[in-house]
Amino acid sequence: MQRARRAAVAYALAGLAAICGAVFLFVGLFIWASERYGDLEAALGIGVCFVVIAVVILIIHRITAGFRARREARRRRADMTAAGVATAIALLPSLLRGKGGLGLLLGPAAAVLAYAIYRENVGSDDDEDPDDQI
Repeated sequence: MQRARRAAVAYALAGLAAICGAVFLFVGLFIWASERYGDLEAALGIGVCFVVIAVVILIIHRITAGFRARREARRRRADMTAAGVATAIALLPSLLRGKGGLGLLLGPAAAVLAYAIYRENVGSDDDEDPDDQI
C-alpha cells in the first residue's frame, strides 16, 4: 500500500509539472505569435486551432464509440449463444432420461431448423443483383 501511495504521489507531481510545462509552452507560442502577427490575430489563431483540435477529438471519439458498441454487441451475442449451448448440453441427459424426453427435444430442434432455413432463404434475396432479375 505504501508503494502504491508513493507511486500515486510521484505520478501526480509529474502530471502537475507536465501541465505547467504545457501552459508555459502555450504562453511562449502566444508571445511569439503576438510579436509576429499581433495580439488579436495570435489570440484568434491559437483559439481557432484549439477549437479545431477539440472538434477532431470529438469526431474520432464518436467513430470509435460506434465501433466499440458494435463489438460489444457481437461479444454479448456470442456470450449468450455460448450460454445457451452450455445450458442445452447440461440439460440434454436429463431430458433424454424422462418419459417424453425425445419429444421434448424434437419440437424445439425442428423450430430451430425451420428458422435457420427461413433465415437462409430470406438473406439470399438481398444478395442478388437487381439487374439479374430483368
